[in-house]
Amino acid sequence: MAIETSNNTLQQKVTELVDAGKKDQLSELIETLSCKEVTHLIVHLNQEEQTSLFKLLSPEQAAEILEEIPDLQAVYIIEYLKTKEAAAILDEMESDDQADLIMELDNDEAEAILQEMLPEEAASVRRLLAYESDCAGGMMCTEYFAFYEDQTIRSVTEDLRDNSAKYAAYKLKYIFVISRSGVLKGVLQMQDLLLAGMDRKLSDILVKEISYVDHHITLDELIDFFDTNDWFGVPVVDEERKLVGVVLRSDIREAQATRQTVEHLESQGIIGGEELRTMPVLLRAKRRLSWLSVNILLNIVAASVIAINQDTLSSVIALAVFLPIISDMSGCSGNQAVAVSMRELSIGAVYPGEVLRVLRQELAVGLINGIVLGLLIGMAAFLWKGNFYLGLVVGAALTLNTLLAVCLGGTVPLILKGLNVDPALASGPILTTITDMMGFFLTLTFASMALSHLGGL
Repeated sequence: MAIETSNNTLQQKVTELVDAGKKDQLSELIETLSCKEVTHLIVHLNQEEQTSLFKLLSPEQAAEILEEIPDLQAVYIIEYLKTKEAAAILDEMESDDQADLIMELDNDEAEAILQEMLPEEAASVRRLLAYESDCAGGMMCTEYFAFYEDQTIRSVTEDLRDNSAKYAAYKLKYIFVISRSGVLKGVLQMQDLLLAGMDRKLSDILVKEISYVDHHITLDELIDFFDTNDWFGVPVVDEERKLVGVVLRSDIREAQATRQTVEHLESQGIIGGEELRTMPVLLRAKRRLSWLSVNILLNIVAASVIAINQDTLSSVIALAVFLPIISDMSGCSGNQAVAVSMRELSIGAVYPGEVLRVLRQELAVGLINGIVLGLLIGMAAFLWKGNFYLGLVVGAALTLNTLLAVCLGGTVPLILKGLNVDPALASGPILTTITDMMGFFLTLTFASMALSHLGGL
C-alpha cells in the first residue's frame, strides 16, 4: 500500500509540474527516478499528459526515458509528438534504439521524422533499417571508435580529447583500426595507446588477430558467440570485411529476453506478442479475440465428442472425474514436446523438413511416459472404485493420448514453421484441441466397449 501511495503521489506531483510548465523542477525530479519508476509513471499518464511532459523535457532527457520504457510505449509517445520534436529526441538516442523505434512507425511518419533528423543520424538509421531486425546488422550500433591505420598516436589522442563530450556516451570503449577504405585491420590495446611514442602509427601497434562477425548472422548465432566469448561487444563487418558497426553483449541479452517474452505472450494468445494496458481498448480486445474466437470453435469441436457419447457418460458417471485428468496430462506432455521443438527451431538444431526424425524420437519418449502415466491413473481408478475395467479404460486412454500428444507437440511446430505460420502462436491451440478431443474420444470409446463391466460406477 505504501508503494502504491508513493507512486500516486509521484504521478500527482509530475502532473502538477507539467501543468505549471516548470521545466527545471520537472527535470530534477525525473533525474531522481529509477528505470522502473519512470516506466510506471509514463504508463499511468494519459496521452495528453505524456505529450506535455516530453515537450517540457530536454531532448537528451526525453531520449533517456524512451530508451528505458518498453518500445511499444515509446512508439505511441513518438506518434503524438510533432515531427520536429520527435526528430530532436531521436537525434539524442543510440543508433540501434533509433532504428527500433523508426521501424515501428508507418512509412510516411517514419520518413517525415528522418527528414527532420540530423543528416548523419538519419543516414545511420537508414543503414540499419536495410537489415532484418534479428540479424547483426539490424542490432548493431554505429557509435564506436575507429581510426585509420596510418594515423599516429598523437592524432588519435588529440581526436579523443577534442571530442570527449561526444565519445563519453559510447558504451563500447574498444578502439578499432581500419584502412582508408574501411576494412577492419585490428584493435588497439589501451596500454599501447598510452605508452607508445606519439609519432608511431597505429599499424605498428595494433592487434591483428581479432574476432568479428558478419553483418547477416542471426540472433541465435550471436547468442552462441557471446556464450562462447566473454566480451562486451564484437565488431560487425560486411562481405568485404569493412567495419559497419558493433554488436553489444547487453543488446543481445536484451533481444534474447524480449524474444522469449514475445514467444510466451504469443503462446498465451496475445497476438503480436506484446500488449500494454495503455494501448487503445478496442485494439487490445481485437488482438485477444483473434485468438480466443478461434480457440472457442476448436473447443466446441472437442466438446462435441462428449455430446455424441453422452449415453456412455451418463451410464458411467465415474468417467467424468477422469476426463479432465486425461486431457490435461496429455496436454502437459504435448506442451513439453512443443517447448523442445520451439527451442531447437530457434537455435537451428532442427529444420522444418525433419518432421519424420522428430516423430521417431518423440514416439519413444511418448510410449515410455504414456505407459507410466497410464499405470498410475489406472491404479488410482482401481483403488477408488475397485473395478479393474475402469482402471484399464482410463489407463489405456491416457497412454495412447500421451503418445499422440508428444508426437503432435514435437512435429506441429515444424510443420507450421514450414508453412510460414508462427509456431509459437498456433501450436498451443492445435495441440490443446486435438488432445482434448482424442482424450474424450478414447476414454468414451473404450468405456463403450467395456460398458457391461462398468455399469453402476
